[in-house]
Amino acid sequence: MTEIIDKGAWRAKAAEVATFKYLSPAELEFILQKSTILRYGPGEPIVNEGDLSPYFFAILDGTVSVSVAEGTLDGALRDVYMCALGPGDVFGEAGIFLKVRRTATVSAAEDATVLRLHRDDLGAFIKAQSAGGNKLLLVVIYSLLRKLRAANQELAYERKSDMDQADVDSLLADMVGGQPGGTDA
Repeated sequence: MTEIIDKGAWRAKAAEVATFKYLSPAELEFILQKSTILRYGPGEPIVNEGDLSPYFFAILDGTVSVSVAEGTLDGALRDVYMCALGPGDVFGEAGIFLKVRRTATVSAAEDATVLRLHRDDLGAFIKAQSAGGNKLLLVVIYSLLRKLRAANQELAYERKSDMDQADVDSLLADMVGGQPGGTDA
């Protein structure tokens, strides 16, 4: 990871991030001054699942990979790929509001440049620029609601594919022949 000192070169990219899109030039400048811009190489972790972190991230350039650890039958853990995020996408929104552990690991899939904003600096922005703070928070809340809706849709889809007892009875009847429960009528 390398910190980029010349933030001005990234102003246009930051303005394209949906979270910052509705900010005035002065409000965006405040965010840039409070934030850190970091460059990660391929495979470098940006956040690790389970870590406590008060940061919000916006991807300015490149692609990152999101994964979660999953237990295997032998008790080992393996990383399971969830998705890729690219320029304009954000992650770590929960770190703005709560002191919670990260729910996933995010690593650079290729060279990636991200803007990192600390919870306290966001609070200072909201205090100093209340109109801009409200706009930013509304976009973050909207983003979180979209992610929640997508997760709910995925759960609903998975639930539809779950087998119920009638499916199990039918499968067993086909396999062993005859009626479920081991009796032939």
